[in-house]
Amino acid sequence: MQQHIFPFESELQNTTEAPSSHCSSVEDRLATYGSEALDSTEHLALILGSQKQAEALLKHFGSLTVLTRASVEELLSFIPRSKALRLVSSLRMGAVALREERQFLVIDNPLAIAELCSEMRFLDRESLRVVLLNTKQQLIKVATVSQDTLNEALAHPREIFKPVIVHSAYAFIMVHNHPSGDPSPSEADLRLTRRINEASRILQLNLIDHVIIGSPAPGRSSYFSFKEGGVIS
Repeated sequence: MQQHIFPFESELQNTTEAPSSHCSSVEDRLATYGSEALDSTEHLALILGSQKQAEALLKHFGSLTVLTRASVEELLSFIPRSKALRLVSSLRMGAVALREERQFLVIDNPLAIAELCSEMRFLDRESLRVVLLNTKQQLIKVATVSQDTLNEALAHPREIFKPVIVHSAYAFIMVHNHPSGDPSPSEADLRLTRRINEASRILQLNLIDHVIIGSPAPGRSSYFSFKEGGVIS
């Protein structure tokens, strides 16, 4: 009888790195005690099927947070394309699961918005999203308006307002990220916010806030709120 082997299993069998007792111990601890029993390197090693590759990646990128921002192309110097795709997908699924868990949270302050969209700090390119809320300020949907770059041409009011109207949202919040990690607004950010705020009033749409997502660092916040900054009243 022919033995059927899944692609992932086949790859592990064909690797030049022999399975170690350490890997077996990691698997046993995961099965017995749950995910909290493993550290980041051990979780990464299970995804990649290689402790050495996991350690090399974390050594190069410095932390799991920075690794989460890496593209498939940036990983190819360390791991094969199939593993790079698997890793990027696994890390992204974690962010998606976190967002779904927050689906019914009330979004009534900038910190709640920053926490809802916290995974945006891992993106290596600017992305603009709109957070759609119902009358109780509960989340309806997070819709992506533009990706890869953000400017006033791409972030046209009609593209921002479209998901608000389509989903009959009571209110909306604009959110975008700064890959540099510094959430301080640029002049273009200020112009865009004022433009959308003015257009919202004309169309009688409720723009609550515009939040820029950055990365936490000593002496600065991990986000900037245009409402807290007085640009949106």
